[in-house]
Amino acid sequence: MKKALLLLFLLPVACATPANPVSDYDYSKEPDPRRSEYVIGVADVLSILVWKYPDLSRDVTVRPDGTITLPLIGDLTADGRTPSQLKAEIVAQLAKYVRDESAVVTVAVTTVNSYGFTVSGAVERPGVFSSNKYVTVLDAVQLAGGPNRFANPRAMQIMRRDKAGALRIIPIDYKAVLEGSRPEANLALLAGDQVYVP
Repeated sequence: MKKALLLLFLLPVACATPANPVSDYDYSKEPDPRRSEYVIGVADVLSILVWKYPDLSRDVTVRPDGTITLPLIGDLTADGRTPSQLKAEIVAQLAKYVRDESAVVTVAVTTVNSYGFTVSGAVERPGVFSSNKYVTVLDAVQLAGGPNRFANPRAMQIMRRDKAGALRIIPIDYKAVLEGSRPEANLALLAGDQVYVP
């Protein structure tokens, strides 16, 4: 009988103190796109200039298959590359046709169309959003009208796929972020992120 009473006493204590995945999460391991070179995506518009060769210069839009087409070179994959990586590929391909070392290539992203994310769940206006600048967790939820009255913002999640396509869940205590006690959790979203408010 004493053992049963002891178990009944300890059970609420054990249930009241579960491991908190939010407080234990290391947000510093998440990439911050604001601190690295922009990654080109589908529908972005690029200005590619080859100095002294106006016939080789083009404004191009990255097609749905992730490629662009340039004179002499033909099709190149742009999706998933930085402007620097694409520039290096163009220079290497042009070297097969142009023997002039002064043919300087520049690649500029003139219009950002590929940066999009989803906000779903218990928010006022769930949907797919796009932006021409990086958006944080707070920004994204505000764009969706904020949590509605049925929401549990302390259990919010970011669903993010890595380069291999594997899905990862990042727990976010939205209320703590909003109050300023967990500023490190106000992550900048990556293109394709899904923010879910239960």
